[in-house]
Amino acid sequence: MSASHVIIGDGIAGSSAAETIREADADASVTVITDEGEALYNRILIKEFAKGKMPAGPISIHDEGWYEERDINLKLNTMVTRVDTDAHELHTHEGETIEYDSLLIATGGTPTQLPVDGSDAEGVHHFWTFQDARAIKEHAERAETGAVIGAGLLGIDLAAICGAQDVEANYLMRGNAWWRYALSEDGAEIIHNALRENGVTPVFGSGVDEFDVNDDGDVVGVTDPNGEYFDADFVGIAIGLNYNTEFLRGSGIERTDDGSIVVDEHMRTSADDVYAAGDLTYFYDVILEDQAQNGAWGSAKEQGSIAGTNMTFDQGLDTDEATFEWVSSYSITHFDFPFLSFGHPTLGDDDVEKKYGDDEWRRVAIKDGKVVGGVLIGNLAPQSKLKRLARDRVDVSDKKELLLEENIDLEKFEPVEAEQ
Repeated sequence: MSASHVIIGDGIAGSSAAETIREADADASVTVITDEGEALYNRILIKEFAKGKMPAGPISIHDEGWYEERDINLKLNTMVTRVDTDAHELHTHEGETIEYDSLLIATGGTPTQLPVDGSDAEGVHHFWTFQDARAIKEHAERAETGAVIGAGLLGIDLAAICGAQDVEANYLMRGNAWWRYALSEDGAEIIHNALRENGVTPVFGSGVDEFDVNDDGDVVGVTDPNGEYFDADFVGIAIGLNYNTEFLRGSGIERTDDGSIVVDEHMRTSADDVYAAGDLTYFYDVILEDQAQNGAWGSAKEQGSIAGTNMTFDQGLDTDEATFEWVSSYSITHFDFPFLSFGHPTLGDDDVEKKYGDDEWRRVAIKDGKVVGGVLIGNLAPQSKLKRLARDRVDVSDKKELLLEENIDLEKFEPVEAEQ
C-alpha cells in the first residue's frame, strides 16, 4: 500500500516538501492543508506589490492546477485543530479526521501584536500575507503620514513601502540603530541615510506607548515612551512572529517556550513520523553546531525539500537520508545599493568589520573561530566565498583580517580549495 503524506502549510516549505515527495514517489498520497484561501505565492515579492512596483499576477507561484497536475490534494481554507501522534491522525475545524503515515508541520507564524492601547485600530497593519499586502497598498496610496515600528528585516519593508507611496513616515526604533544586533553604527548609518533619502525619518530611543485613535476607530497618531507625539494615519508593525503551533498542544511534539518546534538536522521532530520545516523550526544547524532559527525564504525551501526526502526515506522508499546543511541569505533591494545578510549575523563571540565607502560596508560574525554569518552592503561579491568558509567550517581565527579584503582569496584559508 502506498504511503500517505500530509503537509500542514502551503508556504514555500510545505510546497517544496510536497514537490519533493511527488518526484520521489509517484504512487504516494500527498495532501497539503492550508488555512489560507489561495495557493502558494511569493512572500518576497508581496512587498514590491505593496510599494506599487508590480502587479499582483507575477506574485503567484502555484495555481490550483499545479497541484492537480501532480495529483496533490490541496485543501484551502482548512484549519487543523488537533494532531494525535499516537493514532497518526489530525482533525480539522470542520470535524474531518485525516490519517497519515508521515506528517509535516510547516504552518509558519502570525505577526506579534503590539500590547499597547489602540493597536487594533483601523490603519494599524502587520505585514505577512498577500491579503496583508493588498490592505497595506490600498491604505498607503491614500495615507499622508505614517509610523513604522520594528527595527528589523520586515520593519524596513514597511518603511520602504511608506517611502515608495510618498507617506511621510517616522521609523520608531528602541535602540540607537536599525537591526542593531547585526549592524554596528557605521553599517547602520548607511541604512539610516537611505531611509532619510526616501522620506522616512529614523527616530532612535523611541517606540510606542499608545496609539491615538479618533472617534471613527482610525489611527491618527502615535505617542512614544518619551512622550513625543507623531502624526500617523498609517502604521506598520513588525516586531516578530507568534508560531502557529497551538494546535499541537497535547501531541507530545517538543516545542520551545516561544512555540517553535524542535527538530534535528533531518527535520525530524520528537514524535515518530512527524517533521517540521520553515520559520517555526528550532533546528540543529550542523554548521553552527547548535540549535538555531532562520526565517529566510531559501532556508525554508531547503528545509521543506529535506523534510520531503526524509519522509519518503523513513517510509521505506529507496532514497538517501538528507541532512540540512545550508547557509541562508536575505537581501534587501529597496535602496540604490544592494544589501545582503547571510548565515547567523546576530550570533557569534567575535566579529570583524570595515567601511569601504559611503555605501559600502562589511561585517563578518565569528563563533569558535569559524564564520557563522555576516552582512554585506554595497558590494555583494564576497558572499559566495564567505558562505563557503562557513559551510566548510574553516578555522579563520588567525586570519580574520583576510575576511575584509576587497577580493577574498580562498587559497589563503587552508584547507579550503579555491573554486575552479
